[in-house]
Amino acid sequence: MWTDFIEYLNDPLLVVKVQNFFGVIYKTISHEGSAEITNSERLNRENEGFELKQHKRVPSNISSSSQSSYDTDTSAESAGREEVVCHINNKFWYWLFVVGTALGDEIFYVTFIPFWFWNIDGAVGRRVILVWTIVMYIGQGSKDIIRWPRPGYPVQKLQQKWAVEYGMPSTHAMVGVSIPFSVLLYTMDRYRYPAHWGLLIAVAWCTLICVSRVYLGMHSVLDIAGGLVLAGALLVPLIPLVDWLDGVLLTAPYAPALVLAVSVLLVVYHPHADKWTPTRGDTTMIVSVCAGILTGSWVNYQLGNLAGSAERPPYRILWPGAAMLGCAALRTVLGLCGLLATRALAKSASYALVCALLRRDLRTLRASEDSLHNAHKILAELCHKYFTYAVIGLNTTYVFPNVFYLLRINRPTYYTEI
Repeated sequence: MWTDFIEYLNDPLLVVKVQNFFGVIYKTISHEGSAEITNSERLNRENEGFELKQHKRVPSNISSSSQSSYDTDTSAESAGREEVVCHINNKFWYWLFVVGTALGDEIFYVTFIPFWFWNIDGAVGRRVILVWTIVMYIGQGSKDIIRWPRPGYPVQKLQQKWAVEYGMPSTHAMVGVSIPFSVLLYTMDRYRYPAHWGLLIAVAWCTLICVSRVYLGMHSVLDIAGGLVLAGALLVPLIPLVDWLDGVLLTAPYAPALVLAVSVLLVVYHPHADKWTPTRGDTTMIVSVCAGILTGSWVNYQLGNLAGSAERPPYRILWPGAAMLGCAALRTVLGLCGLLATRALAKSASYALVCALLRRDLRTLRASEDSLHNAHKILAELCHKYFTYAVIGLNTTYVFPNVFYLLRINRPTYYTEI
């Protein structure tokens, strides 16, 4: 019974049904050039003569044929089949889910994390980032251990990013649990606000991310369920553990050395897949951002830059006036521009330095093949990503907040940041 249920959740045709529900129309094009709308039942009948292993778990190679039409199933296993394409029949759902999937993307991280630290609450921010890092590290590592491909034929992938990664568990689903629910759990007793509204926002946030991944054809429903269960199970011990650990990493004199050593070891001993994927590089970025943020916060604490409060939580929320909103906008714009400049400079300098140490030409190494056997490129990529994003994290919590203070546009600290 459970085996059948798991197989059902893992079925690519279930992904097709979700896409159909939100207006993605599949069409079968014959060799003569005629096109016919195809539903999931017919696709199921077409699959009956093929083994499950070959066609339900083999990822398809993707090539876009137009703005709203995408080719699928160009792999060798599909030789002799009619071509399957799909059309986006409802632009509203398409763009909604594109935005939804971006909530688990790098662009979201580099805007949401700095904005939170510069304008909302650094104490909550440190805890949320630490939870997010641990959850993502376990999720990313699990992908390269389990090695389940993303949905294959007849699923059409409407997004190519991360297509070469494995699918189980969905780390987007894990982000959808770890960030909004950790924010909720760390703020519900800290501030006075209706917790049920926070819960509603967290559930909507998580749902949008999860459905977007199935809609875009990037995950099976089982991948999503696996990510939700794993992240939910991890939050139970992590919420109190991170609450305690944050105090240690903020105040202990050895904290920066510990953070640096652990983060480097996590990158070095990240689980290896049987093929090259961007998973290890993405994990390096996450771990290094966390290391930079924790180090910058520790420096602030040692210098006495983290203010305390005479009040005790729960605190009342101070809604900003026009002047505060203007300063917040200015901090955000200046800070993000600074982070972009930091990223460009640190990336170029660190990559060039690693290439010089390896005695390899920078352009040649960058253009070389992404492969597990290309050890020099892997080393250069991991080193430059670690350095670049660690500096970004450090600038987020230490450098730019102090620049804002000198410019007199810093955020007033009404409550404790400890």
